[in-house]
Amino acid sequence: MTVPARPLAPDAVPLDTDRFHTDPVPLYRELRHRHGSVVPVLLPSDIPAWLVIGYREVHRVSGDADTYTRDPARWNQWASVPADWPLLPLIAPRGASLLHTVGTAHARRATVLSDALEAVEPGELRRHTERIADALVDDFGLDGRADLVAAYTARLPFLVLAELFGLPADEAPELGDALRRGMASGAAANRARGLLVETMRRLLAARRAAPGADVPSRVLAASPGAGETELAEDLAVLFAAGHLPTADWLGNTLRLMLTDARYAASDAGGRLGVERAMNEVLWRDTPTQTVVGRWATRDVQLGPRQLRAGDLLLLGLQGANGDPLVHGTSAPVATAAALYGLSGLVSEPGPVPEPVAGGPANSAYLSFGHGERRCPFPAQEIAETVTRTGAEVLLDRLPDIELSVAAEELTYRPSSWLRGLDALPTRFAPVAGRR
Repeated sequence: MTVPARPLAPDAVPLDTDRFHTDPVPLYRELRHRHGSVVPVLLPSDIPAWLVIGYREVHRVSGDADTYTRDPARWNQWASVPADWPLLPLIAPRGASLLHTVGTAHARRATVLSDALEAVEPGELRRHTERIADALVDDFGLDGRADLVAAYTARLPFLVLAELFGLPADEAPELGDALRRGMASGAAANRARGLLVETMRRLLAARRAAPGADVPSRVLAASPGAGETELAEDLAVLFAAGHLPTADWLGNTLRLMLTDARYAASDAGGRLGVERAMNEVLWRDTPTQTVVGRWATRDVQLGPRQLRAGDLLLLGLQGANGDPLVHGTSAPVATAAALYGLSGLVSEPGPVPEPVAGGPANSAYLSFGHGERRCPFPAQEIAETVTRTGAEVLLDRLPDIELSVAAEELTYRPSSWLRGLDALPTRFAPVAGRR
């Protein structure tokens, strides 16, 4: 019989509340006011954890692997976790996942993946993305109406990655559908993960027999002593992490550009308008809202809280991006970063913009993480290229596109981890053929 977990605090907040799904920005503001930068939360089955929403605290946790490990074996709540707990695929997936390796083993495996992505030539990637984006617009362009999530934003990153991985065309539909369903937790996530790992196994077997100019072939060439299970797990992590957040980044960017008059009145279809919208989304509506997780290796003070060894921490990236010490007209990023001793994080001094199309951007957000487990730079570049190119192609092909519902009718998937739209219904003058 499972013993209920003892809450970390009597006023702990359930993480599956609807407001985490539908209205996170004001919720984070309220949580910061009530609890400070480290919030006691309850996961399903009343399992306790800490949600870190302070910019300084997220930076500290993600930059100190000795005090805050990625190894779930440290968790002090395992005795209270049911065998069918819905978050097990997130907290501790089966198999030798790269997500939960630490130390030199993690550094070795992460370097192999980063190098395999770095070999993707940027110009070629953009051409591939344009070709695939054009083909998708061709598919729905004659209809004059489309749900951009189903027809475009969820498909484009997947198809680009499928090409980079050399995924056979006949396997793509089933895998794409499973990944979309697997954005929820529980059984769907387990099925999606299992199918993705098995797909990567088949790809690796095919590339051992006939190497090609693709990511699995480069991973194999750089890992002569690695086992099949390890490599399949690593490629599965890489594919999933590249697909889902990029799809939401593209969808959230297009939503902003179709609903905000600042972009509609500007050169919205041009590079400047798209890049500004992409930057604003990462600050205010970032696809990866919460990252699982870190475990305290010892009793430690973090912000206003005393943590116990083995406590689980969730990194609230959106909460940290909205920290008033680094976001807003009254607190320049450079000033706050200097206060925290984080000046190296700020690439362009000045305030976090109340974004105005054409104004300067600042990339000190934590949307790609920080520290040794930050999203590898080549992966970030690929996501940026796919998102920017996808938005530019769509707005170029469909210059009169607009929402077919009121902006307030748009809804987001019920997830505390990734933030993306359920649907983005639009209308436009019908178009046919390629440019």
